[in-house]
Amino acid sequence: MPKLFLSLSCLLMIIKVSAQVKLPRLINDSMILQRDIDVQIWGWAAVDEKVAVTFRDQTYATTAGKDGKWMISLSPMHAGEPYDMQIDASNHITIKNILVGDVWICSGQSNMELPMERLKDKYPAIISAANNSNIRQFNVSTNYNFHAAQQDLPSGNWETTTPQSVLHFTAVGYFFAKALYEKYHVPVGLIKAAVGGSPAEAWLSEDALKQFPAYLYKTDTLKNDAYVDSIKKSDKANSDAWYNNIWQRDKGLHDEKKWYDTGYDASSWQTMQVPGYWKDAGLPDTNGVVWFRKAFDVPANMRNKPLRLFLGTIIDRDSVYINGTFVGATQYQYPPRKYIVPAGLLKEGKNILVVRVINYAGSGGFTKDKPYKLFTGNDTIDLAGTWQYKLGAAAGPIPSSTTFNYMPGGLYNAMTAPLTSYSIKGVIWYQGESNASRASEYHQLFAAVIKDWRRQWQQGDFPFLYVQLANFMQTKEQPSESDWAELREAQLKTLAVPNTAIVVTTDIGEWNDIHPLNKEDVGKRLALAAEKIAYYEKDIVYSGPLYQSMKIDGNKIIISFTNTGSGLMAKNGDLKYFSIASSDKKFIWAKATIKNNTVIVWNDAIKDPVAVRYAWADNPEGANLYNKEGLPASAFATDK
Repeated sequence: MPKLFLSLSCLLMIIKVSAQVKLPRLINDSMILQRDIDVQIWGWAAVDEKVAVTFRDQTYATTAGKDGKWMISLSPMHAGEPYDMQIDASNHITIKNILVGDVWICSGQSNMELPMERLKDKYPAIISAANNSNIRQFNVSTNYNFHAAQQDLPSGNWETTTPQSVLHFTAVGYFFAKALYEKYHVPVGLIKAAVGGSPAEAWLSEDALKQFPAYLYKTDTLKNDAYVDSIKKSDKANSDAWYNNIWQRDKGLHDEKKWYDTGYDASSWQTMQVPGYWKDAGLPDTNGVVWFRKAFDVPANMRNKPLRLFLGTIIDRDSVYINGTFVGATQYQYPPRKYIVPAGLLKEGKNILVVRVINYAGSGGFTKDKPYKLFTGNDTIDLAGTWQYKLGAAAGPIPSSTTFNYMPGGLYNAMTAPLTSYSIKGVIWYQGESNASRASEYHQLFAAVIKDWRRQWQQGDFPFLYVQLANFMQTKEQPSESDWAELREAQLKTLAVPNTAIVVTTDIGEWNDIHPLNKEDVGKRLALAAEKIAYYEKDIVYSGPLYQSMKIDGNKIIISFTNTGSGLMAKNGDLKYFSIASSDKKFIWAKATIKNNTVIVWNDAIKDPVAVRYAWADNPEGANLYNKEGLPASAFATDK
């Protein structure tokens, strides 16, 4: 009998536990709920279990369905101070510190994902002052699924803004939220769902992918787990073989004295200028491992202090040693190399810095026009200049591998679908770099993302604000074709989708960094767009000049624009980066001048012009058409 009683008690306990209400990750302490519209609160319970939700002195009741899911709709609420929510069923849950304000999805690829942590040295005062409990973020961790749209997230919580927590916030999103809060004093919630390198098709639902049969076919093939596992296994084997090969053959690790050892004799090494690329120093088309060495002198006053070491960015992977001691490593090319050198590691007089660089493909080396220095306080040692180098192990390019994060539909299913019951104000989006080589299809893809998300959220045409690609890569002396310009044009065309706005950033990029650090102006420009599109400010100038039409007048073409604000202007001198062509479509640089809010473009060598382009390049550095409110004009091509 005691055993029977114990068994029945355990069974009843299991039934009771299984019947307890479970909430999605988003419905949690410190969440921000969307003001002024119906708000969904949902979760899971036992079939037919009764659930009551009490919030702001109102109680809502419902019953879980046959699938165990329940949902109630809160009546529209004005923005408000912290509240608690009570949820009662077979168990009781209290959700604390809830605000009502505006909720924005922050999505796209790495320029949206990039955290404030990366900008510590650019915005130290802003970070140290980031104490605002009315700005909060929920971070959606990177995940994918090809089988079905997921109902919940595996992890995540809401964070309020502090100098520590803000380091994890999307930088673009934080500056956007900061600007909106300073203007409206309404709480702002950010849901960051962004994945570095992700193409637009990864964010489409399976239903939306039906208009892109090739992508849908790829998604269908990836539903075969055995097939996916075989790819992962093959990719890992190829990668392991490549790394094992260079490790076994790397002389720098296997000589009698390792090449980072202070006693190693490097007198026979060749020299090159750093920053620079080793193909320019006599190692063309060489992948694998190259070692670099720099001797530098340290004054007595820097010897016993902790220092910071900046090594720009390195293509692709590095391990760093000072005086034979390992001080840090970075696994891929994009992050700035910023290492801490502990006090006491340096000695007065000569010191040795050694960097082991692994290059996967293409040109390896040190990115130009980046900081290369060792410093503390006002004392700085410049490390740019002549370095020694030696090949450790040559290899072919690392074998390509499949990045499943980037496959069609995977990110939507795992990262977007679980959000679609959560009421929002709108979306800010920064993406496109990964689609630049396929710009001809991007307008259709991106427009499909907007339409798909609006359909999934069932909130009508909510605001969708997006960032046009920044200027990037080397400038070119003559007009030429450009994938990035084509992608910007596709983004510009997407303004035909209702309730959208574009933010132009071709004046704040960096030629040598696909992740430009000026995220403050990006966020502020997005906030301007939100003021117009989402908050209905009538008199605000929220965009730079956008191409409207052209008229041929003899040997000149007259360009008209929308969004001219209080007038067009050329920033810092005469207008630049206009090109013109006759019917042969061979573009040459043109002269341009502003007249009555139009731009007149010509070149005396062309008598019968037919087309004009502006800022048509990967990096149109120096393009300087603005409105007088200080917002830059978008690139355009009248022949497109």
